[in-house]
Amino acid sequence: MLSADAPVVLLLHGGLDNLSGKTGLAMLRYRQGPVVAVVDPAHAGAELEAITGIRRRVPIVADLNAALAYQPAVAVVGLAPSGGQLPPELKADLAAALRAGLHLASGLHTPLASDPQLAALRGLGQWIWDLRQEPPGLEVAAARAAALPGERVLAVGTDMAVGKMSACLELSAAARRAGADARFVGTGQAGILISGTGVPLDAVRVDYAAGAVERALLEVASEPACSQESLLFVEGQGSLCHPGSSATLPLIRGSQPTALLLVHRAGQSHVNRHPQVALPPLSELISVLEGLAALGRPTGTAPPRVKAVALNTAGLAQDRADEACAALSEALGLPCADPVRDEPAADRLLVSFRASEGIRTPGWRHHKPLP
Repeated sequence: MLSADAPVVLLLHGGLDNLSGKTGLAMLRYRQGPVVAVVDPAHAGAELEAITGIRRRVPIVADLNAALAYQPAVAVVGLAPSGGQLPPELKADLAAALRAGLHLASGLHTPLASDPQLAALRGLGQWIWDLRQEPPGLEVAAARAAALPGERVLAVGTDMAVGKMSACLELSAAARRAGADARFVGTGQAGILISGTGVPLDAVRVDYAAGAVERALLEVASEPACSQESLLFVEGQGSLCHPGSSATLPLIRGSQPTALLLVHRAGQSHVNRHPQVALPPLSELISVLEGLAALGRPTGTAPPRVKAVALNTAGLAQDRADEACAALSEALGLPCADPVRDEPAADRLLVSFRASEGIRTPGWRHHKPLP
C-alpha cells in the first residue's frame, strides 16, 4: 500500500537515538522514496546526522502538525518497542495525521485500523495499513523454494537487532551496483516498509510460518522470473541464541537457502537484555546452523554453509572496526566485514556468495576476497 514515491513522515517519538526506533532508522537509511520529516519531540530542531550518523537531510519536528509544512502523504510508525504495542504518546499524532488527510502505516502488533477513535477519523479514500497481519491462504511448507534458480542467501544472527536486515540490503545494493539481478525478501516490518513486499513472520501461526516464508520467496522470484544468475537475500529474524525467539527455523525451512550470512555485533558476549544467557563461540553456532540447515532439504541439494560474517561495528572507530573484522576472519576462516560502514566492505562480502559456484560478472572481477 505504501508506494515507492509517497512522501513519508516518520513517527519516532523518543526512538531516534536507540534501538526502539530501528524501523524508522532503517527507513531513513534505506528507503529510496522521500522521507520529508521525522517527529521526535526529544530532538526537535536537531540535525539528523548528528544524532544518527545517517547522511540524509530530513527535518526533525516536535509533532505531526509541525510536519505538515513538508507535505507528507503517509505517516509511518517508526518505533519497534518491545512487544510491539502502541506507545500512548503516538496516539495524538496518529489522530492528527488522519485529521490532516494522511494515510497511516504501522508494523506494530497493536492494530490501528480497528481502533475506534482512529477509525472514526478516517475519511473517504484514506487507508490504514496494519502490515503485521497473517496473509490469507497460507500452506504448510514443502521445500518448494529449493527448485528456484540462482542463490538464496539467508541472514542468521547471534541476537535480535544486530543488523540482519541492513546486511541484506547492503549486499543487495552491492550486487545491483555490479549489474546483477539482486532481490530482497522482507520478513519484518522495516524490511516490508522499505521494499514494499514480504511477509510479517512474527504475525504468522507457527504451523504456517515456513510456508509463509516459502510463498514470499516464490512471489519475489517470479516477478520477473529469476535466473541462475539471480540472488535472493532473505531478511533474518530473531536468533537461535535468544530464549524468546523461534523465527530462525521457519526461515531456514521456508527459504531453503543455498548459503548463510552470519550477522554478529562486535564484542557482544551475551543476549541483549538477558545477561544470564551467554552467546556460544561463533564456531559452535556456525556448526549448529549448518547442521539444522542440512535437514529438511530435497535429496540431492547441497547443504548450505555460512559463507561470510557481517560484523556490526557501530560505535567502533574505523581502526578498531578493521581490527575486529580481521581478528574474526582469522579465527573463523571466513570473510568478515561491516557492510554498513562502506560500499567496499559490502562488495568484499558479496564475492564470497559467488566464488564457490565459479560464477562471476564483470563487475566482480576487480574485487579480492578478504584474507
